[in-house]
Amino acid sequence: MARVWMPLPDRDFDTTEVAVPWTLLREAGHEVVFATESGAVPATDPLLLTGVLFGQLGADPEPKAFYRALEADPAFLAPVAWADIEPSEFDGLILAGGHAPGMRQYLGSALLQAKVAAFWSLGRPVGAICHGVLVLARSQDPRTGRSVLAGSRTTCLPRYMEGLAYGLTFWALGRYYRTYPAYVEAEVRAALDEPDRQFERGPITLVTRGTRDSDRGAFVVDDGHYVSARWPGDAYAFARAFLAKL
Repeated sequence: MARVWMPLPDRDFDTTEVAVPWTLLREAGHEVVFATESGAVPATDPLLLTGVLFGQLGADPEPKAFYRALEADPAFLAPVAWADIEPSEFDGLILAGGHAPGMRQYLGSALLQAKVAAFWSLGRPVGAICHGVLVLARSQDPRTGRSVLAGSRTTCLPRYMEGLAYGLTFWALGRYYRTYPAYVEAEVRAALDEPDRQFERGPITLVTRGTRDSDRGAFVVDDGHYVSARWPGDAYAFARAFLAKL
């Protein structure tokens, strides 16, 4: 059995990107340790449970059911504080995403970035999906001052997806889909040594999501001990690729 840590913000993480990997890891017999800034019990972005706009754009029924089970998990109800995480005690790390304002606590934490950089240096499995890739892009190797992602192949939330979601909803939700002024893809590419070679956008996808039984439409980048994916539609394929590394 492996021990995998999953840091989260206090609120607004993506339902699917957390609940699907948690479910598949637990089914495979692994332990998931959750961590928040001060040990507060986290909560998903509520709009992903009810539907972001007119009941649409939220999580699919199965990931929502997984999240309801997750809410009763003892590890989820008693997360570790980021400061108390000892990276060497874990076999794997998953960095989930989310785009609502509460995510900035997690995406911008210097403390969390230092813990992530320490784990990355161990060469053990790391998985990052959607905005979660920003945590890696911002985490610096203390020896070089460069992003730990500098030499890696990666994907993340593509600019076209982020821009389209914002364009369709800004009239009702403002900057809900724009976590920062810069696009996620732009910041991730800026962290890479050779972005045109290392960054992989994947095929254009707007509707099709992978499922427990099918990876049709899903896209994952596998690079050594690191696995990355773009959005909730990749979550099942992402979780399976990460499990293969454990």
